[in-house]
Amino acid sequence: MATLKHYTPCNPNASEEVRSVLKYLSDISGKGILTGQHTQTTVQKELRYIEEVTGKLPALCGFELLAYSPNINVEKTTPECMLEVEENKNTLDNAWDWALGRRGLVTFTWHWFSPFGSWAKGFYAENTTFDASKAVIEGTEEYEALLSDMDVMAGILKEFCDKQIPILWRPFHESEGTWFWWGAKGPEVAAKLYRIMYDRYTNHHQLNNLIWVWNSPLVEGYPGDDVTDVISRDLYPPKHVHTDLRPEYEELVQITPSPKITSLGEIGVIPSMSQLSETRIPWTWYMTWSNEYGASEEWNTQEELRRAYHHEYAITLDKLPKLY
Repeated sequence: MATLKHYTPCNPNASEEVRSVLKYLSDISGKGILTGQHTQTTVQKELRYIEEVTGKLPALCGFELLAYSPNINVEKTTPECMLEVEENKNTLDNAWDWALGRRGLVTFTWHWFSPFGSWAKGFYAENTTFDASKAVIEGTEEYEALLSDMDVMAGILKEFCDKQIPILWRPFHESEGTWFWWGAKGPEVAAKLYRIMYDRYTNHHQLNNLIWVWNSPLVEGYPGDDVTDVISRDLYPPKHVHTDLRPEYEELVQITPSPKITSLGEIGVIPSMSQLSETRIPWTWYMTWSNEYGASEEWNTQEELRRAYHHEYAITLDKLPKLY
């Protein structure tokens, strides 16, 4: 396993808060893992459940930005889709509270309703005519629409930048698959989309509070060390199977010869703290997904949850140092 000797941000103008978080992630690599939980509604039933079961809270909280997509087609949709949108509205209020009130780490997931041509849950490739392969070509209608949506989201992220809050930013997630529109035209196209966003956000909008998290284990889809701070992947092992995920780690780090901070962007089951404490596979954080994954015993028993949150290898909110 490569040793992390440095933590230089890919953005040369990254804020001190970004540098502080990256140094911390580098320092804990192979020595501990941040507990994390995704929430996609303002109720945040997952956090309530974890605190009720363990008496603790995760060090990292994930927030969903799907309702902030500028082009949700409310004329051609489904009740299921609109319920998801309605329940997600104002989730940024929770993110502000988590950052300013709790001083926990923040990560954002954006199930991005395509810039045009979508219906229902328009982040799925099957629910849009939007062609990502055209969106990477300057001058096309798709490219202009892509930038327009990016700029709207940049306005949201800038408020966090102005308050010096670092964000673990994981755009175009799971691009190894074809289920989302950004991955539907292949991993190389997704990597180009990511590079366009990096340039737009870093050089045009000067969002120097972003920690750039790439989220795919495919070598051919890797956008490059120059635009990546953390490499990650999403995993959904069988229910109640808790391991150190060594094979999945070893596959992930093949995407670049450079030593990079690694994380589990999403997971259904909690990794085994006892195994990790022995093998020291250097996942720096995991984020359990929402609903039944994080707020019931369907994937993780309460006993396993308690065991994980009270293990010396696990870093919970109460153990997190002040990083910003």
